[in-house]
Parts: sequence; structure tokens; C-alpha cells
Amino acid sequence: MAAKLIFSPLMSLDGYIADEKGRFHWTLPNPEVLAFICDLQAQVGTYLYGRRLYEAMRVWEEIDPDQPGAMGDFARLWQATDKIVYSRSLPAPTTPRTRLERVFDPAAVARMKATSERDFMMGGGDLAGQAFRAGLVDECHLYVSPILVGGGTRFLPGGARAALELVAQRRFDNGVVYLNYRVRR
Repeated sequence: MAAKLIFSPLMSLDGYIADEKGRFHWTLPNPEVLAFICDLQAQVGTYLYGRRLYEAMRVWEEIDPDQPGAMGDFARLWQATDKIVYSRSLPAPTTPRTRLERVFDPAAVARMKATSERDFMMGGGDLAGQAFRAGLVDECHLYVSPILVGGGTRFLPGGARAALELVAQRRFDNGVVYLNYRVRR
């Protein structure tokens, strides 16, 4: 069975992953949401990132994976997972288990999916837009925060189209809603 490519953004209710000033503090998951994310990402073998998201996620390399709770659990997962960063401007990766690719090659990603036993998690709207246009995305795991930010970086760029089927949902105590959609083929 081929691995899945899962797009998993944390976003505002109006569809932004960062506000107009590039801030995204309102998407930071509380311990309950982070524990849920850890459970889902245990099957992920590789993260696919654009440069900006990779630079934001690098902080997990510095967090002690032995600390108790969801922070330690996610740090352990992140540090043990392979990462591919797609960037024309990043000089070199600064974290272990990280490979730099200058361009997103849909055929290469399709080959990786076909030969991997573990899923791929993708973050970053521009990268996800390319993957959707290439027909590579299998699922969306959306974490919708109860906030309207009014503008900024959209969770997906224009031109990404897919028919989706809702397969799971969950509401958290802090008002975040998780929606799991499968892409219909």
C-alpha cells in the first residue's frame, strides 16, 4: 500500500496560516490539541516543508524531547522524522535529518509515496497548492482556530481544486476544530 500525502495546516477561521504581519501565535496548539496532533503524526515518516514553515518549525530541534507531556512528545517526533525543505533561497538546512530540494518535483514525490511505508505530512500553502494541482494530496487535516485575522497568508493559494469527503471531526475545549478530509479520486 502506498503512503499518503497529508496536508495539515493550523489556520484561522477565515483561512489564514499567518496574519498580515506574518504572525501565527494564535495557531499555536494547546496541550490537548498538541497531544492529538502527536497521535496522528506517529505514522508520518517525512515532513515536506516550504522555507518559511521549516524556519518556524526548527524550534522543535531545541526543545527537550525528554520533558513530560505533549511538548516533549512532539519534539521527539519532530526530531526523529525526516524532513524535506523546498526552497530556492535557503542556503542549507540547519537541522539533522533534513534534505534541501530547490524545486518541488511532483514525479519525485509520487515515487516517494509509492515506495514508502510511512505517510508524508505537508505544511505550507504554496507547496500544498503545487501538490494539489499535481493530484498528490490524499488527505487534509485542518485545525481551525476560533479567530478571524482578516488577511495575511492564505492556507492555500488560488488554483488548488479537489473534491473532498469529510471522514472525521473533533472539537477541542479551546474552540479549535479538527477536520479530516479525504480527497476523492
